[in-house]
Amino acid sequence: MFALGSFAAQAADEKPASAKPRPAGEEKLQPLLKNFPKADADGDGWLSREEANAYRTKLQAQRKQPTEQKAAARALQPTMADVKYGPYDRNVLDFYKAESDQPTPLIVYIHGGGFVGGDKGSINRDILNAALADKISCAALNYRFIDGEDVIFPTPQRDSARAIQFLRSKAKEWNIDPKRIACYGGSAGAGTSMWIGFHDDLADPAASDPVLRESTRIAAIGTFGGQGTYSPIGIKELIGGRAWEHPSIFKAYGLKSVEEALNPTPDQRKLYDEASAITHLTKDDPPLYMVYNEADGPLPENAKPGQGIHHPNFGRQLKKKMDELGIENVMVYTPKEPHRNASQEMYDFLKKHLNAVK
Repeated sequence: MFALGSFAAQAADEKPASAKPRPAGEEKLQPLLKNFPKADADGDGWLSREEANAYRTKLQAQRKQPTEQKAAARALQPTMADVKYGPYDRNVLDFYKAESDQPTPLIVYIHGGGFVGGDKGSINRDILNAALADKISCAALNYRFIDGEDVIFPTPQRDSARAIQFLRSKAKEWNIDPKRIACYGGSAGAGTSMWIGFHDDLADPAASDPVLRESTRIAAIGTFGGQGTYSPIGIKELIGGRAWEHPSIFKAYGLKSVEEALNPTPDQRKLYDEASAITHLTKDDPPLYMVYNEADGPLPENAKPGQGIHHPNFGRQLKKKMDELGIENVMVYTPKEPHRNASQEMYDFLKKHLNAVK
């Protein structure tokens, strides 16, 4: 690409190829034809000032277009925003409706943030735009944050599962195919996506609330930095260091001390199992695409509490068990494969499995 101001800046003493009189000063433009022959709009072998200005304007527009496209993507607004799917303040979701004459698949985004922060507005815009272009609707949800007292595990997971049930209840109204739903997210959203995917169906046919009669089963899962277990004991064994001392782990169970975390009561141990996705994994569960980018290997002796909470060992543990069960899965460790566009591959993976559902 040439400099946009070069037409006016370059000069030369060459004479015009034609004997026809030319406007004064245009001789300086002629050397540009060697590198930019398309600027000669009328093909007469002479670059006029009007042709030079027109070509420069064209190139400026071409440069501006990608920036405008990115801005438009960032500005993409949901079809319906902050729709209530449950009784609590953070039981809200955004819905992005794809234009289609037929019921569309649905990709649901669950945000991360250690179960104490984050928002549905962090939805991956590349995945969102690709999905809508392919006539796949999208949703992004919020859930209640843990507080160590009234709200602990598995409240965020249950909230998110209810959002899936709510979206299914809107299938006809929102033109969704209820059989073709996938979930993805990062960190807390990754763990929750897996929890929904691996957990037995939470549908209650006898529930008075019609939303709770809907299925929570999904067709595919995508994760960034996902944890298959939230058991402090399990994390300590799998990762080492002090990853298991992440503040959110203690708050998620209402734990007050290290002693309490590592020596749980039988009821506490059951809660560890209930909140962890991997303990629910069975051979009939959906395929999984995993992405990790945190430092690999043993944690340093001076590791801080929580360091390593996105360690690739989480993915290796999941992959081993899923391989044993014969469930399709992909694990990408981006520091060793920087050439891969993991977000695009994840979208392609979800799309493939959504389209495979009959």
